[in-house]
Amino acid sequence: MQSLLSLKKYFLRYKTRLAWGFVFILLSNLFAVYVPILLKDSINSLEKGVEHSLLFRYAILIVAASLFSGIFRFLIRQTIIVVSRLIEYDLRQDFWQHIQKLSLRYFQNTSTGNIMAHATNDINAVRTFVGPAVMYSVDTGIRLIIVLIIMFSLSTSLTFYSLIPLPLLSYLVYKIGKKIHIKFNAIQAKFADLTTKAQENFSGIRVIKSYVREENEISEWKTESNDYLKKNMDMIRLQSLFQPILYLITGTSIILVIWLGGIKVIKGELNLGDISAFIIYLSMLIWPMIAFGWVTNIVQQAAASMKRLNSMLSEKYEISDNGITDKTITDIRGEIELRNVSFRYGPNLTDVLQNINIKIPAGSTIAIVGKTGVGKTSLINLIPRLYDVSSGEVLIDGKNVKEIPINVLRKRVGFVPQETFLFSDTLANNILYGLDESDFNVVENTAKISQLSKDVSTFPKQFETILGERGITLSGGQKQRTSLARALAVDPSILILDDSFSAVDTHTEEEILKNLKEFMKDRTSIIISHRISTVKDADKIFVMENGMIAEQGTHEELVEYGGIYADLHFKQLLEKELEDIN
Repeated sequence: MQSLLSLKKYFLRYKTRLAWGFVFILLSNLFAVYVPILLKDSINSLEKGVEHSLLFRYAILIVAASLFSGIFRFLIRQTIIVVSRLIEYDLRQDFWQHIQKLSLRYFQNTSTGNIMAHATNDINAVRTFVGPAVMYSVDTGIRLIIVLIIMFSLSTSLTFYSLIPLPLLSYLVYKIGKKIHIKFNAIQAKFADLTTKAQENFSGIRVIKSYVREENEISEWKTESNDYLKKNMDMIRLQSLFQPILYLITGTSIILVIWLGGIKVIKGELNLGDISAFIIYLSMLIWPMIAFGWVTNIVQQAAASMKRLNSMLSEKYEISDNGITDKTITDIRGEIELRNVSFRYGPNLTDVLQNINIKIPAGSTIAIVGKTGVGKTSLINLIPRLYDVSSGEVLIDGKNVKEIPINVLRKRVGFVPQETFLFSDTLANNILYGLDESDFNVVENTAKISQLSKDVSTFPKQFETILGERGITLSGGQKQRTSLARALAVDPSILILDDSFSAVDTHTEEEILKNLKEFMKDRTSIIISHRISTVKDADKIFVMENGMIAEQGTHEELVEYGGIYADLHFKQLLEKELEDIN
């Protein structure tokens, strides 16, 4: 239950509306409990002989009381239930804002399905607590107090007898509710597994079809779904005990009232109208007792969900502006220096980068080559602070990157990653993704530089063509060139190309590099590639091996040196000659 205390700030935000909601609850219940009093008086008056006009007046008063009770009940929902939706909105926005600022490390260690479960089931479970659970808790609590006061005023002894079964009810609700809490946690965890499975299948549908694994995936999905079904059925069986127990106990109370109350009527200690009103009031306690059990379920589920949400919301921002951030920095030129940089992905993991020292003058073009897994991508991820160094420092324009506001740093770095990601939107909007305003000239210019224009001219709607999920309607080369155009559109001071031409033919690559040379004049470029043809014209080339800089120099210097780079160069020349022969 402690986890639900974190909702306090949201309740305080809407305290005025909630206060009005509680006033409406009180008024609705006052009118509702007035109806049995009117019935009592009308029945008692029948024993004495009553005129039609008086009965008509009682009828009008009963209708009026019921009408006002209904009006105020409508207003309860217009306040408390509306507030629950507003709090749901605020919580979802806070969730989304928080998750956008978490580091890449968090997403690497947390499944997509788990995050999706937070955004759907968990937030909805909390909303149900904020609205219906709070509303019915206050509503039934007020009704319980008012009804008990009236019942005691009618007959103290009869009220005590009717309340005898209720302590048993409270005990059973507590015990069953505790078990429901445990089962609901297990259900939410399994739902996260199901969501992860679905997300992976949808994202990897082409791989599934390529390897003819549809039946296997269907079988695994059936197993996971059955497990989820069993966990839900276990909880439903437990929940199904609530209502019969509640009706049995409250029914026992009514039997006691009819029996003992009937004796009092026979003895003349109570009027027929009094006992009739007493039975109606006892019936009015049935819903509070049922609601109590139902609310207990909701609270248990909400507590489990809020605990999961708090676990995510308490995640610290690994990379963010802090006390050393210099807010006066509004732009960067592009001079980069890595001093004694080492990096590891976790405290108990080995270093993937060791003692890296690189200096890149502003406006120059450098290249990084090396075998797969030597740390090339890890190194360039440190420049826009997608990760922070484990030791050493990264400097831009002579300032530690931690001093540069993150928004300034990343807006001035154009990054084309290895894995191209495009959104299910128009081609133009994908290119303009990094900009706050649309500018079709930017789309056209960057498409020309990235050699995308020729392809676009064959599309039915050209730049307004809607791409499929992850750009599935484009070829691998088209996706890479679209990603390049997107990076160029932000007019970067630093351009990072992480093996961005792997799906592009050599002729198109040469044209792109020629265009980039003009566009990136006076800007800093960093190119990672396995192709020597891509990097040979760079001002300086760094060769990596085992997380360290093994060689550095120009293309000619490295070929002459006869090391790793020269070996890679001659192998690629030989491959090209063999291709030409074939």
